[in-house]
Amino acid sequence: MVKFVSNPIVGCIGLVALAWAGGLLWFGATIPTTVEDKATHTDAIVVLTGGSERIETGLTLLDEGLAEHLFVSGVGEQVKTGDLLPRTRVLRPELRDSITVGTAANNTPGNAIETAVWARASNVHSIRLVTAAYHMRRSLLEFHAAMPGVAIVPHAVFPATVKSDWWRYPGTASLIAREYTKFLATWVLQHLSGERAGRATKDAP
Repeated sequence: MVKFVSNPIVGCIGLVALAWAGGLLWFGATIPTTVEDKATHTDAIVVLTGGSERIETGLTLLDEGLAEHLFVSGVGEQVKTGDLLPRTRVLRPELRDSITVGTAANNTPGNAIETAVWARASNVHSIRLVTAAYHMRRSLLEFHAAMPGVAIVPHAVFPATVKSDWWRYPGTASLIAREYTKFLATWVLQHLSGERAGRATKDAP
């Protein structure tokens, strides 16, 4: 007769893996497939670099008059405003002065901090945030934490290389899994930070 010895550590790891997998399915199923608000005017449009179609979409939205300013966060130091203008044929050249590029950020938390600094200096109280649909949920976590007093309208873009039936494509599935893990880590860290801040306030004399 074969006896199986239960191992609580293995059991805990299995439960964590099961919870992670369930969360991944939820995350993948709730990635935006459309832009819900295409009309609200904001003080600025903010584009996070790092994926196709984002800058082009931001430039088009600026040209359509949905904001007076465009801030592109996370571009390389060698990129200048003039380099962005040829990316879309509909952009009016006179909008050059409405575009600001940020060169300090190299990840999503850095995008949020860089944008928050620019927004305070520019008296910006509302933004339309442009990034890929799969990246939007984590971006909103970071931006709401960095800019608590700023209204944020999400404006997702939908790269053709990121498949909607993501589980069928190893490349897309890997991308979604990584993004979900980063989102989960961000949520946990913010939750723990909020609890520590709450305890500190409660314990203050």
